[in-house]
Amino acid sequence: MPSLDISRSRFRLADDHLIVLCELAAGNEVPEDLATARKELVDSGLINPGGELVHALLPLLKTVLNPGVVITLEAGGRQGELRHGMLIGEDHVVAHEAWPGTDEAEYSLVQPKMLVWKLADMVNLQQSPASHGTALSLLDTTVGTVEAGLAGLDGASRARSGEEERALVHRSLTTGGTLAEPSATHLAELICELRSSWRMTAAWRGTSGEQPGVSARGFAVWDCGPLGYWLRELPEEPVPAERITSTSPFRLVRVDAKTIWTRITELLPDQSEIRPAASPGA
Repeated sequence: MPSLDISRSRFRLADDHLIVLCELAAGNEVPEDLATARKELVDSGLINPGGELVHALLPLLKTVLNPGVVITLEAGGRQGELRHGMLIGEDHVVAHEAWPGTDEAEYSLVQPKMLVWKLADMVNLQQSPASHGTALSLLDTTVGTVEAGLAGLDGASRARSGEEERALVHRSLTTGGTLAEPSATHLAELICELRSSWRMTAAWRGTSGEQPGVSARGFAVWDCGPLGYWLRELPEEPVPAERITSTSPFRLVRVDAKTIWTRITELLPDQSEIRPAASPGA
């Protein structure tokens, strides 16, 4: 059920709830197939039976309907895939965070000066751990090899010990004979310690060549817990999924938390990069 925490300006909403709210805010009729979601919003007190929204929703919906910058965060791990993000509007910043096993996400208003802190919190950025005693700081292979290792991890879900799990993943990595030692052993360790792999992308109204268009930049990271953070340099973000094949180069480079903080900061466009919205009737 949708809900509101008025003391902290945060809401729990599923996608259907948000669509209903956006339709109502735009003065449109709610489609019949969203009647259940509309009733849930009425029952929760977020709208009244006549379709009027509670005042606390207005900053959120104003930002959702007309964001200047859209930041998406796609995170994958042993609990599946989660999608978080942030919408930066003219007057407000809205963050949304998913929760494993539920359809609803938490939407909250963020102070603009705190948005980098919020993005860092979304990826659970922690002080870099001490070195694990390995000299390797760069790993080159292919997308297909990594996918084989990750598939081996899925197959190792019933492994009786960490050593058995690493052995199964290592076997998956070396079956094709494309990854030599010590890289194979090290990649197996990274995969077994993988807390999450995530990519963060920012998009905004910019230019494509000399024409108006959408500009974007992003980066991707493996959070390997005690083995630290690894920046995925290849495939370089943002890259369309259809351009990635099993033979595409895959590169991980070890970085510290400070580097990731800097990358988050550099992800955000400055005002000179954002094309003003067209005036009505222009």
